[in-house]
Parts: sequence; structure tokens; C-alpha cells
Amino acid sequence: MECPRDGRELIVEHTHGIEVDRCPQCNGRWLDYDELNQLEATTGATEAERRATIEFGEKPSELDCPVCGKRMKAFNYRAYDLELDTCPEEHGYWLDSGEEGRVRDIINDRVRGLERSASAEAAWGGFLRGIKGGRGRGGGGGFFGRR
Repeated sequence: MECPRDGRELIVEHTHGIEVDRCPQCNGRWLDYDELNQLEATTGATEAERRATIEFGEKPSELDCPVCGKRMKAFNYRAYDLELDTCPEEHGYWLDSGEEGRVRDIINDRVRGLERSASAEAAWGGFLRGIKGGRGRGGGGGFFGRR
């Protein structure tokens, strides 16, 4: 298989336990369709934490799929400022040099955001329970019923 950027022969290597095809010239990587999901899973994020739309803002890519030769489409990965390329026939994804690490960073950021959201939701629930718990003590209940 040839690199869609520079036509060099891709070499097979194992990264994070996933077999990927890497260009020795530009250091880009070809991930088969299911391997992007596997890469995201290497962060320790659960399937539920990773569940969401991956492709935003599609546009034509300048690259051709190294498997079928069709023009790929470019998209913003998970609505972040990271543009990846994918085959319209779902053969896989092209990640330029450094983008593999950015995918992992984005997933970790997403998990932290979900944890903050859950924490804020729990705190808000505690606050509301505290307001409800104030009712019936000495009168009108709640802030506005106090004298």
C-alpha cells in the first residue's frame, strides 16, 4: 500500500497494540476503519465515553484512499481543530504525523469533560436537595419563606 501524501510504500508497525501502516517518509499513518476506535480505546476511555459523532464539517480531501484509490473526504475530528481524512468506502483513516497523539489527547479531554459534567450535576443535585430539605423547618420553607 502506498502513502497518499508522497507515494512511498507504507510499512506495517504496531502502535499501542494496533497494527497500522506507516509512511517512512512523512510519518503519516493509515488506520483501517475499526482501528481508529481501537486507538481511542487505548486511552482507557469506555465505549460509552467514546460514543459520539466523529465526523464534523466534511469537505473534499486532497488525498486518495490507499486501498481503493477513491478521493477521500476530510473532516474535523469530534468537532475539534483536528482534520483527518477518511475513505468514503469506509476502508480507513489517514492520520498525518502527530495526529495519532492528538486523537488520544482529544479522547482524554473528552473523558475529563464528562467527569466534570457528572461532578457538577451531582453538586447541583445536592444543592437542590439542600433547598428542599430546608422546607418545613420554622415556617415558609426555602429562602423566600424565611422571616
